[in-house]
Amino acid sequence: MNCIIVDDDKISCKVLENFVRKSPSLILAGVFSDSISARNILSQRNDIELVFLDIEMPEMDGFDFIGSLEAPPNIIVVSSSESYARKAFDFNVVDYLMKPVTYARFCKAIDKALKYYSRKETQSSADEEIFIKKGSSLVKLKIREIVYVEALENYVTLHTENDQFTIHFTMKAIEDHLPAGMFVRVHRSYIVNKSMIQAIKDNSLDLLVAGNILSIPVGKSFRDDLLEDINVMAR
Repeated sequence: MNCIIVDDDKISCKVLENFVRKSPSLILAGVFSDSISARNILSQRNDIELVFLDIEMPEMDGFDFIGSLEAPPNIIVVSSSESYARKAFDFNVVDYLMKPVTYARFCKAIDKALKYYSRKETQSSADEEIFIKKGSSLVKLKIREIVYVEALENYVTLHTENDQFTIHFTMKAIEDHLPAGMFVRVHRSYIVNKSMIQAIKDNSLDLLVAGNILSIPVGKSFRDDLLEDINVMAR
């Protein structure tokens, strides 16, 4: 992801620059000590996917900066104060880092940003269409219509709300074929559409299928990845 740093704290900027250069998934496109210069570059370029943003900035603070953007990229707030955190998340920021930022905490924020970026890419692939063989015909199916995938020995069955399609595919192959931002593996025999999940229990989850609740098992080795992959707000 192309990223910029917007911070008038020179020490913080140097730390973030070093962290960005150590991260193989990031490309540093610029460092700005004021919000107005950063806004100008974002108006000229549409390939900046991530902004590291301080809130207390000269001329225009971080919140006014975000509000001035027509289509804000992913934002990670970097601040020396906790007092802005609640308001920051009202602006749908990816994460909130407290100064001084450690590299371990920075890496966690980048992992979250990559997932946000993946979700945005997934939205465009949701309406992607594939053709599935059913009997002697090829039937058109939108990716987002798949509710869950079930493994049956050397076959997999794709379940939609109104139909099912059994094809000669391995679970690994179908998992690689489906957009990761939309589907998650929850069991060695099941992949589910995340938008259909209604509840997650100790060893199962509930899907809403055609107005009915369907229980799907969750494997112990998949549970942590499942919880990491979805938005969980808990204390």
